[in-house]
Amino acid sequence: MAAYVIVDVKITDPEIYEEYKKHTPAAVEAYGGKFLARGGRVISLEGDWDPERIVVLEFPSVERAQQWWESDLYTVAKEIRQRSATTRMIIVEGV
Repeated sequence: MAAYVIVDVKITDPEIYEEYKKHTPAAVEAYGGKFLARGGRVISLEGDWDPERIVVLEFPSVERAQQWWESDLYTVAKEIRQRSATTRMIIVEGV
């Protein structure tokens, strides 16, 4: 069953964050993932959630998404992101 990683990103250092964006695609693809949304326009429909940047990834399963998150391949990118942004990130299982 597909799983989705949903990320709410607030960029604190745009220059460093650009470096993160260069490292991430290969790590995502290595675990069967793909980008469904990556920083496109966000329109708030209800509530007070007003994110700066949303990223949505699709993986073949929750397990593959977790493997990606914990992988050595993603660790370098993750460390760059954590220096250049604050994020909230979840995995949600599809139906």
